[in-house]
Amino acid sequence: MNFGVPKQKKLILFDGVCNLCNSSVQYVIKRDKKEQFLFSALQSDTGKQILNQYKIDTAKIDSILLYTPEKGINYKSTAALKVATSLGFPVNLMAIFFIVPTFIRNWVYDFIAKNRYKWYGKKESCMIPTPELKNRFLD
Repeated sequence: MNFGVPKQKKLILFDGVCNLCNSSVQYVIKRDKKEQFLFSALQSDTGKQILNQYKIDTAKIDSILLYTPEKGINYKSTAALKVATSLGFPVNLMAIFFIVPTFIRNWVYDFIAKNRYKWYGKKESCMIPTPELKNRFLD
């Protein structure tokens, strides 16, 4: 099942009401010169389908998800680093953090995720993409 994601694209699933997550999506859009990433909120129909397909409980995994039709799903620090390494220099230098054991990377990731609403705030509803960016977002 590819959830409407073309084979050569990657889908970033994010918390649509989180200010930090929305800022991160804007950061990726600005640096994704090849337009290899598509986006969808976890709260969207596509997001819910993927969560159901992979049996992901958002109460336990409060995370960015990276979905690729060929490789499936990545989450937490692995997803964030895979996105970063796809964005070109100098952001791709973050690949060095793959040498840090996953349990340590995810501990840091979980600490930030747990506090993101307190530190960065929360929106009332998911962000609505501009008409220029509409084709990069799945419902």
